[in-house]
Amino acid sequence: MAEPQDFADFIAGQKRILAENPGCATALYNLGVSYMQQGKWDEAIAAFEEAITSSGRMFEAYVNLGYIYWQKGELEKVVAANERAIAIEPRYARGYANLGFAYSQMGRTEEAIAALEKAIELNPRIVQAWNNLANCYLQRGNIAKAIATGQKLLEIAPDFALGHNNLAYAYYLNGDLARAIEHIDRALELGFNVHPEFLQKLEPYRKN
Repeated sequence: MAEPQDFADFIAGQKRILAENPGCATALYNLGVSYMQQGKWDEAIAAFEEAITSSGRMFEAYVNLGYIYWQKGELEKVVAANERAIAIEPRYARGYANLGFAYSQMGRTEEAIAALEKAIELNPRIVQAWNNLANCYLQRGNIAKAIATGQKLLEIAPDFALGHNNLAYAYYLNGDLARAIEHIDRALELGFNVHPEFLQKLEPYRKN
């Protein structure tokens, strides 16, 4: 994380560029990123929106707006921002992943699954997209698909603790207690803070 003086110097430099070249989309975007890194959401929103006005191809600015709106708890705006991002750049996998996560948090599971599957099609190595997709299948009650998705996730990221935790829960729901214990123990080894109630549910099935 940059020091406050570094931010101040950087912002001053971008403002000098804007004074010489008003409406410079790159300088406005850079300002937005700097404000965002400092948690100055309103200033960042203003800078990103001005960058978008100056350049219609600023899909990264829409993605960053989506992140800010997520921080502010405004899910509808998260969706709108990422929809604009993928409209500009249809092969931007992260935009679909962000959309899928927002939809899942809104209970729009079918739309979440479609967006997450598209993200994975474009970039199969987005770990969080696999994880969120597995959770969506659990929400829909499709345990077999949740397990298959969780297994694929761990092929890509074998030390992803949350993935082990979630796969353990899917195995538990499927009645495969040995595998549930195997994955929950791996999550614990990796430092994941497993919910105590889940550990209690598995305890009777451990071999002494």
